[in-house]
Amino acid sequence: MTSKEKILKNIKENNLVKDVKLPSYENFGVKFEDKFETFSKMIESVGGKALLISKEDLDKTIKNLYPDEKQIASDVDFCSVGNFDANDFDDAHDLKNIDLAVVKGNFAVAENGAIWMKNENNRHRALYFIAQNIVIVINEDEIVNNMHEAYEKLSFEKAGFGVFISGPSKTADIEQSLVIGAHGPKSGYVIFIKS
Repeated sequence: MTSKEKILKNIKENNLVKDVKLPSYENFGVKFEDKFETFSKMIESVGGKALLISKEDLDKTIKNLYPDEKQIASDVDFCSVGNFDANDFDDAHDLKNIDLAVVKGNFAVAENGAIWMKNENNRHRALYFIAQNIVIVINEDEIVNNMHEAYEKLSFEKAGFGVFISGPSKTADIEQSLVIGAHGPKSGYVIFIKS
């Protein structure tokens, strides 16, 4: 047996793959007693605001928050304040004059105040960013504790657009001061509908 054969034989004998159990991630990530309260604090820290209302009060609440807005797009089926359908336009550039977008969110993350947005019925993803103001509507029971739980809820089986949004547009790179509405919506509300 040559030296090479001895070395390869020893490698084969000692290179055993052991079946090692993977670590559990069940208790991974921070949990909160009151997810809505935590979410509210986090979204306020980035310039947004969270409200908890009944479904019947949605229209009235939006009208109180934005009494002067003229062009309102809504893709929330139980919201009647919208006066035009953004999906009717072929070109997203035609949405440039939207004062307010009322859109559906899939779920919220208490840990960082983010909302997962993936609405297959929304033709233009620009709607989330081109409107002067945005209201995201989510069911109260759709708040997860942390991003670990959030990623478990995501499904990438169908291709398409999805994004986490947290509050209105902002930047802090100009003289280290926070500027709200720099590149998109000037104000952002997340309205949770009571279960």
